Formats: sequence, C-alpha cells, structure tokens
Amino acid sequence: MGKNILVTGGAGYIGSHTCKMLKHNGFVPVVLDNLIYGHESFVKWGPFVKGDISDRTVLDSLFDTYKPRSVIHFAAFAYVGESVSDPAKYYVNNVCGTISLLEAMRRHQCNDMVFSSSCATYGIPDTLPIDETHRQAPINPYGMSKLMVERILEDYDRAYGVKSISLRYFNAAGADPDGEIGEDHTPETHLIPLICYGLLGRRKRVELFGTDYDTPDGTAIRDYVHVNDLAEAHIRALEYLESEKQSEIFNLGTGEGISVGELISHPKFEELAGRNVPVVYGKRRPGDPAILVADPGKAETMLGWQASRSSASSIIATAWDWHRKRHAVGS
Repeated sequence: MGKNILVTGGAGYIGSHTCKMLKHNGFVPVVLDNLIYGHESFVKWGPFVKGDISDRTVLDSLFDTYKPRSVIHFAAFAYVGESVSDPAKYYVNNVCGTISLLEAMRRHQCNDMVFSSSCATYGIPDTLPIDETHRQAPINPYGMSKLMVERILEDYDRAYGVKSISLRYFNAAGADPDGEIGEDHTPETHLIPLICYGLLGRRKRVELFGTDYDTPDGTAIRDYVHVNDLAEAHIRALEYLESEKQSEIFNLGTGEGISVGELISHPKFEELAGRNVPVVYGKRRPGDPAILVADPGKAETMLGWQASRSSASSIIATAWDWHRKRHAVGS
C-alpha cells in the first residue's frame, strides 16, 4: 500500500502535530484544510491542498492525485459557546461535511478513517473516571455533532464496510517540544495559552470560571493530555485499523485530573516566567461539569498507548516555550 494519509484539518493544532509524527513514522501526510482556523505555516511535512471537505470536486481531485490509503479526520468547528449560538454552522460543517468526506472515500475505495471525536459526547458524567461505555448525553451542539458522526460511522461500517476508530479526546494541551508548531487559536479559549498570554503581557489577567464546584479547591478538574501523546494515538489507531480491520472507540486521557486553580498557580509557570499570572474570578459557565477525567485503560490495552508526555510540568514547559517564541512582547 502507498504511504499517503489524507489529514483533513491538518493545518490545525492537533492535526499539524499528528502530521509531524506521521512523517517521522514513514507516512506522507496529505493535508486538506480550508484555513478558516488552520495555519498554512503549520503544514511542513507533506503536500497541502486548500479546500473544504464539503467540496466534491476538491475531494475527487485529491483522491485521484494522491490515492490515500487512510483518512485522519480532524476538520471541524470546535467552539462550544459558538455551537450553542449558531448550531447550524456546526451541524452543516461537522456532520454534513463528514458525510461528504465519507462519500468521497466510498467513491475512491478508501475504507479506513481515524476520527477526531471528543469527551464532549459524554456530557455531565454519572461516574468517574469515564470509560467508553459511559452513556453519551451531550449538552451542546458541538458535542452532539461529534456524537452524530460516531453514529454515522457505525452505520457506514455496517452498510459499506468503512472501518473507523473514534478517538474521544479529553483536554489537549502543550506544544511540539522542538518548537516548530504549537497551539494558536483565534479566538483563544484554552486555559494554558491564556495563562501564557498573561505572563507575556498579551492579557492583563486570566478569568477563572467557577470557584464553588464540589472539588478540593472549588475549581473544575480536567484531564490534560499532551498534544504529542494525542498524535501518537493516531499512529497507533492507523496501525490497528490496518492490522485488525475492526472499528473501535477509545478515550484519550491520562486518567488523572488537575484543577484549574492548581494549573494557574502551578510552580512551573513561576519557574519559567518568574511570576504567576493575575487571575480574576468569574461565575461558572453553564453546563461545565465539575470533573472530567478519562479512563484510558482500553487504549492502553488495545492500542498499547499511554499518555507518557502528559505531566503538567511537561505540558506547561512545551506550551510556554512555544508561546514565548511566537508571541513575545513587542512581536
């Protein structure tokens, strides 16, 4: 088989890190990205096609030219708040766009997909840590769009033999240790980049949402997993699909949580930046669970994957290095 892998959304945060790891593992990542949120400068390890997953002409040309053996599908809108105010945008892009992509795969006899799903499909957890059998009850259109695609993939497997692995991420964080790529969203809503922005003088303060949760320090607890650990999981998923020819679903997390308060005041930030960032305390955001922590046991057992790079210190150090170089004061 050829070495080309189609990576939709490969100019984005997790997609670009996965492309780098694909290249280092002997694959050729072929990136399809419309650059609404991605960065062309992040495409460094294979061909780039600017286009949209809803565009049949672009897809057919890409499949004809590069004949990818598999697809890793990242392309999606991912702002939870926006999904509530504009659900149509999310269902058209995330759901209808994926159907367009799947139909192109069928036309070109490409039958393996690794899908970027989310712990947002679970909603408010009933039990912790969360394993893959936990009920799925999304509380926003973003999470619902990801769940819809998971169900569509199940149907495409039964009806057409398209095999897929859905990877339910918890909180992606950190950056490429080599400093070539990192996390750069517009707007930025993720906590660690916002802390870095504050330390670099790009923001006066970081807002902390909710201090009255039923947690030890009153702030929400999340499971942060390094983006390179996520990238590695996609390689393992591809290998699993090719060897086992079986669809599966896996959580990707560390199995351990850290509170927002602990993260903001983590000594690694003070060690690297010489100070901690000013914090302003706000109310809870509607629908934010108190605790989201993965049970990653299934991925460990079946994929041989572990979040080996995901200590808080490692995540913070790689993120800080990236943002310090890219967003230094005065740049």
